[in-house]
Amino acid sequence: MNVKNILISRLAQARGEFISGAELSRQLEVSRNAVWKAVKALEADGYAIESVTAKGYRISEHNMRLSAEIISAENTAESLGGNIIVLSETSSTNTYAKALAADGAVHGTVVAADTQTGGKGRLGRHFESPSETGLYMSVIIRPKFDISYASLITSAAAVAAAESVEKLCGCDVNIKWVNDLYMNGRKICGILTEASLNLELNSPEYAVIGIGINVRHTEFPDELKQRATTVEDESGRKIDRNKLCGEILGRLEYYLGRIEDHGHLDEYRRREMLTGNMISANIGSETIIGKAVGIDDNANLIIELNDGTHKNLISGEANLCRIQK
Repeated sequence: MNVKNILISRLAQARGEFISGAELSRQLEVSRNAVWKAVKALEADGYAIESVTAKGYRISEHNMRLSAEIISAENTAESLGGNIIVLSETSSTNTYAKALAADGAVHGTVVAADTQTGGKGRLGRHFESPSETGLYMSVIIRPKFDISYASLITSAAAVAAAESVEKLCGCDVNIKWVNDLYMNGRKICGILTEASLNLELNSPEYAVIGIGINVRHTEFPDELKQRATTVEDESGRKIDRNKLCGEILGRLEYYLGRIEDHGHLDEYRRREMLTGNMISANIGSETIIGKAVGIDDNANLIIELNDGTHKNLISGEANLCRIQK
């Protein structure tokens, strides 16, 4: 690791506190001039480094640069995020992560990107991923639980992401079944889980959890302006994408560890926004209309039809749910 990489790691570990040039020189075992040159190199790479005479250096609170070193410093998880890969651009973090997983990448490997040219939503839909404004991340997990619990991964990730955003911006975050997060009635996040199953062991061989969050203000295409928004636009807070990523990893680890006792479902139900509303849902070529009355223990949406019977919608079969106006 070169001086520049070690320096950003030390500054990240300081969590916003200044470190003097002399102390950095001692820690890195280089001259103070070498420290200064490394700071300038980091700034050229897009990092915002604050320098104050008699105090030293720190990462500015206005830093926009996504960084594996800063995410690691903010990460509270033990098993997730041991290996973090940050890309300036990729077609899709899920596609990149799936290739890594198929090649043997370890549990907890994280892929994050500053922009995606082919971001993926459910059922092959495109996920808009403008540069430097969103958090686009995928987490590789190698679960030890039975296949029957695999359907709960996405809902657990939704709760983890919702809690993390809410903690950092201070505004309520709701979940639209099954995989979207909303603030003030508009979408800020989509989640896509893709898995490879080990039928011999009756468990997932691996799963890739993709989370895309609109963090900073951006101008969406006309077709999305009425439906999509950003955390900054809804809360007025400019939150650090690195800090958000680290927070999500900690909450995701917690809920994945409780998945067999359905430990996230109470919180999921509390935040879920379709329940209590009349909705329409597309299932294949059929459209059904009914009242959403709850979430079952497999995170399926329970619909009460006009004849009084109940139907539990499985996320894989229901490709569009809309609240009836």
